[in-house]
Amino acid sequence: MKRAIVLLSGGVDSTTTLAIAKAEGFDVYALSFDYGQKHVIELDSARANSLKFDVKDFLVISFNLRDIGGSALTSDIQVPKDRLHLSVPSDSVSLESKTDDIPVTYVPARNTIFLSFSLAWAESIGASDIFIGANAVDYSGYPDCRPEYIKSFEDMANLATKASVNGTIRFKINAPLINLTKAEIIKKAVELNVDLSETWSCYAPENEKYPCRRCDSCLLRAKGFREADIKDPLLSKVKH
Repeated sequence: MKRAIVLLSGGVDSTTTLAIAKAEGFDVYALSFDYGQKHVIELDSARANSLKFDVKDFLVISFNLRDIGGSALTSDIQVPKDRLHLSVPSDSVSLESKTDDIPVTYVPARNTIFLSFSLAWAESIGASDIFIGANAVDYSGYPDCRPEYIKSFEDMANLATKASVNGTIRFKINAPLINLTKAEIIKKAVELNVDLSETWSCYAPENEKYPCRRCDSCLLRAKGFREADIKDPLLSKVKH
């Protein structure tokens, strides 16, 4: 069977992407990261879903982006709360103070770092496909979630590796959710039997186990479930 690396954070998007890769017939090698993030609890969800979807291997790579900082997820900067107006059309999200600024939850070069590790593992095991749950519709404005970024990384991957230069592998970066709304992603997850109670989105968990329900990621998740007309099973599971 063909092999694929799937970047798996444990969130709705990455877990749905994992389910898509499995449905497309790939032998999946799931890759997660412990990078000093405040919401390291997400790795519990990633681990649980790697088991549920019977991946060939589940690898967690550890490094400390707190040494670099520059993000509310990897420093003492506070995670923003209550920023999103969610009574808006399903194809858009507006911020409380609408600006062109990238939010402080952006982690410098995070997807580039993650994709670089996935590219190394893919070349090592002879996998031509890498899957990432990047989304350019209902997201917080990160520049490394855009289609042009994904395409640029794919071009770079096919210039910078021995396997591609030798012609043995042509790497493809798959971002199957890139143009979907959060509601559409949630519906796709249900269609593919993703256990959404085993997904984690919150950037600022309370007592390291409860979603705050107020950060951008929690609010985008809530918006998606509401527009999909589906109850979020995670909230029942961790009700407090």
